[in-house]
Amino acid sequence: MKTDLSKYNNDWYKAGNKIKRVLWYFINIAFFQCKLNLFNGIKVILLRMFGTKIGKGVVIKPGVNIKCPWRLEIGDNVWIGEDVWIDNVDKVVIGNNVCISQGALLLCANHNYKKPNFDLLLGKIILKEGVWIGAKAIVTQNVTCYSHAILSVGSVASSNLQEYSIYKGIPAIKIRERKIDELQP
Repeated sequence: MKTDLSKYNNDWYKAGNKIKRVLWYFINIAFFQCKLNLFNGIKVILLRMFGTKIGKGVVIKPGVNIKCPWRLEIGDNVWIGEDVWIDNVDKVVIGNNVCISQGALLLCANHNYKKPNFDLLLGKIILKEGVWIGAKAIVTQNVTCYSHAILSVGSVASSNLQEYSIYKGIPAIKIRERKIDELQP
């Protein structure tokens, strides 16, 4: 059996209202992907208008690409760095105090390479409180990064990350525990 992409069909997948998707496409380009736009407050308002549940103190840097804001939840005090791509064709939940560094990719879809028609596979991504996704790192579908986990620069998380743990590599493996020093008075 061989792969036959002429038989590929994802008609079952519904990304959302067509008018809303087209409108979002242009807003995403003008206000999020644009490197010149530094107006964070407008970005938060636009995300809310398109159905994102978003907390306070969220910082969204220029060059960010968000596929479906109506499938996105962002907690309080979240930092989303330059050129982050949230390819959320499924649900993405970002907890409080999460940092997603520049160039990181949250990827909610893949294809079934075992099927000749290359079926679309979806899965949500959950980043719990205090998670740090390093620069150019990738989180794939059906992954939960538990409280205060770190995914190091350029690493790929294709399975869950344990709480207070640091992961590195492709695929990411646990390299040590994360210890957070107490604040000094």
